[in-house]
Amino acid sequence: MTSIETGRAETRTISLSAPPERVFDYLSDARHIPEWAPGFARTVQHDHDDVWRVQADAGSQKMAVKAAKDHGVVDFVSADAPHLGLFTRVVPNLTGAELIFSLFFPEGTESATVDAQMAVVHRELEAVRERVEA
Repeated sequence: MTSIETGRAETRTISLSAPPERVFDYLSDARHIPEWAPGFARTVQHDHDDVWRVQADAGSQKMAVKAAKDHGVVDFVSADAPHLGLFTRVVPNLTGAELIFSLFFPEGTESATVDAQMAVVHRELEAVRERVEA
């Protein structure tokens, strides 16, 4: 029997006073990524299909935006390794929406590294809030 290696999961959520459809539409439009995740992407350019080229300080990479409106899914994953990335969900929360961001870290990742990344995730969630509640 083969064992499956799992990593450390971290999830953050934010309640938004905006309809889920507005949140989904904003988030699933990759052109908005530099607005809410400027540390990840200074610019994005459409490559083909659901693949985008992301330019960041660390260089260029290809990212796929996997979106399913009926399920509130918007995942931002590596075009080369789709199990790596930011996995998001937009779900109804009474009259607004709940936005859920999940990241996975390899086993053994230093706690300080995880904490720093999750502080960035917190700022990204707040940036989405600023744009969809306006």
